[in-house]
Amino acid sequence: MQDVTSLPFMEVVAKRGAPDFFFTEFFRVHGNSRIDQDILLAITENPTDQPVFAQLIGENIEDLRRTVRDFAPYPIAGIDLNLGCPAPRVFKKNVGGGLLRSPEQILEILKMLRNEVSSLLTVKMRIGFEDDRFFQELLEVMNETKVDLLSLHARTVLGGYRSAPSYDHVKTAVRSVGCPVLLNGNVTSVESANKLRELTGSHGVMIGRSAIRNPWIFRQIRESQDGEEVFCPTLSDVYEYVVDLYDSIEKPEIEERKNVGRMKKFLNFVGLSVDAEGQFLHLMRRTQSKKDLFEVCAHYLLSEGREGQFYNLEPFDGLVARPSSESSYSTCQLG
Repeated sequence: MQDVTSLPFMEVVAKRGAPDFFFTEFFRVHGNSRIDQDILLAITENPTDQPVFAQLIGENIEDLRRTVRDFAPYPIAGIDLNLGCPAPRVFKKNVGGGLLRSPEQILEILKMLRNEVSSLLTVKMRIGFEDDRFFQELLEVMNETKVDLLSLHARTVLGGYRSAPSYDHVKTAVRSVGCPVLLNGNVTSVESANKLRELTGSHGVMIGRSAIRNPWIFRQIRESQDGEEVFCPTLSDVYEYVVDLYDSIEKPEIEERKNVGRMKKFLNFVGLSVDAEGQFLHLMRRTQSKKDLFEVCAHYLLSEGREGQFYNLEPFDGLVARPSSESSYSTCQLG
């Protein structure tokens, strides 16, 4: 996730149960690009025992070739090509999800990457740009280029995060491609992860936004799969997570208001499970200082005996993390 899966966030999540592997924020690839040193820290200073894939976003074959070769000295698990970013400022440049309109171009890019990448080659994509007209052709491209792993977000690019995921497309991908398929899209909890894997036959799940809200979700899935009691965090645990997260992302050279603003991007997701009325979100979004921010957090997570209450493992209905880009965060419809 761009601006999220940085080294500090990886460290905070890993303390609470790391996923099987991480993907970096995307490295932008163009004619004048060089490897972003800040993003590279997630690879060179990886504090976990889990492998990290370098995620690339770009469309020029020679620029991508150069970048892959520049990664040769670094301990990456593999190269991941982003074909799913739905941000208009991205797809209008014909990168990310924008490339899904050009299966032939994707084929040529992946042929080059397959020849250049000595480690694993993975792809993150959506089911199409505005519809699924090229979906089967794209799956054939994955097979022809012998991609090692496909992460499939079960929405179109123009569907963003508002549309309902189409899990039937994941079923089709599982049947059609020769590599493992990870399901992505509205995996909100350990329960939904288990149900969606069973429903689609996917080899696993990729979790983005829900890992911000619940950094214990990878641990919980692992415990569920092992038949162990699933850990349920209390609001006190959530408060400790918030403190840890702020400490990890705070940059002393940046003014406090901007550090608080960055923290709010994370708390927009955390707040989906704090209170059903959304008062935490309402008040948190209006804070300007670290002091005011943590007063709101302490009130809703620690005060009046709340510290021992269990954190809601699913988002509360009707709350929205990013009103400008997504509809209400709802549980998966599996019936």
